[in-house]
Amino acid sequence: MRIDIICVVPELLKSPFEASILKRAIDAKLVEVYVHSLRDYTSDNYKSVDDYQFGGGAGMVMTIEPIDKCITKLKSERNYEEVIYMTPDGSLLDQNIANQLSLKGNLIILCGHYKGVDQRVRDHFITKEISIGDYVLSGGELGAAVLCDAIIRLIPGVLGNETSALTDSFQDNLLAPPIYTRPRSYKGWEVPELLFSGNFPEIEKWREEQAYERTKSKRPDLLNE
Repeated sequence: MRIDIICVVPELLKSPFEASILKRAIDAKLVEVYVHSLRDYTSDNYKSVDDYQFGGGAGMVMTIEPIDKCITKLKSERNYEEVIYMTPDGSLLDQNIANQLSLKGNLIILCGHYKGVDQRVRDHFITKEISIGDYVLSGGELGAAVLCDAIIRLIPGVLGNETSALTDSFQDNLLAPPIYTRPRSYKGWEVPELLFSGNFPEIEKWREEQAYERTKSKRPDLLNE
């Protein structure tokens, strides 16, 4: 998989890919991630990527030309299955979207900034719009990092145990069940005895029941989907 991220502030995207699982995935060549600064595709001396909006109003708008140049250049070099725009009014990112995108080949992620992009970008270049929540950030860079993490960890070979991602919260619309590790007893707080029984069918049944009860208590909305 190759992911190309187009943004105004590329510096915000350095650290997420320089540590932990994402770095290991890149080092293992399971995924390629490239960050492109829109200012490299401008034609004026000031490297401007924004302008006032027609009709008046507060806030600057990302201009279409540098975005067009960057996306067109990338598409001339390889095929992309999705061109994603990170925006607060996009589809809310969930596990199902992450699962689907993890099966793709090449992705372009455009990070919103300022008031947003010229609508013509959304009309003619974007194939999918994604939000990470009902709130507004100063730019889409952090949202892009969140999306990349959600996608990359699902790629086969990225996690040490490939079944781990399949038991995460939100897979099958359920939260994950309680988990425990050493010590067996701590300050009188005990681990359920069943987990030491070696009866794996019963343990799995217990986990399924706990996942359902936890979802019913904390996120009942998931059970209605």
